[in-house]
Amino acid sequence: MADIQTVSALVTGGQASAGPPLGPTLGPLGVNILQIVTAINEKTKDFEGMKVPVTVNVDKGTKKWTVEVGIPSAAALILKEAGIQKGSGTSGATWVGDISPDAVVKVAKLKIDSSYALNIKSASKEIIGTCLALGIKISGKNPKEATADLESGKWDDKFK
Repeated sequence: MADIQTVSALVTGGQASAGPPLGPTLGPLGVNILQIVTAINEKTKDFEGMKVPVTVNVDKGTKKWTVEVGIPSAAALILKEAGIQKGSGTSGATWVGDISPDAVVKVAKLKIDSSYALNIKSASKEIIGTCLALGIKISGKNPKEATADLESGKWDDKFK
């Protein structure tokens, strides 16, 4: 049976390097670290600037490796959609950004696999809740108003 070593790390999308946390962990395994870093950067380039969970599986016997890339947090994806670096320090009182309902659904679709939601509509409610915590409005509306719109069926065409 193959002896597989798993290395998990949080890297900045498209900017992984041979330094910590990857280099010191992968070096003793005898693999080409630069090839792995290049593969990670290629797979995470769409998440440029965001923290992305990455898992590298190395077969100690053959030195073959695979890279698995996770999805950044919902908050990171929302901040990217809003084009800002960080959320409000006072959620629900200070608003620092605005995203469209389409952006909410886009993030919900990315996060559905790691969510407890049963469908995209429910996952969208979770994303709207995260918007409230970050101080981000949806098309100029308070997230609570956006939730009411979603539940009343105004967003139903986005879930098809």
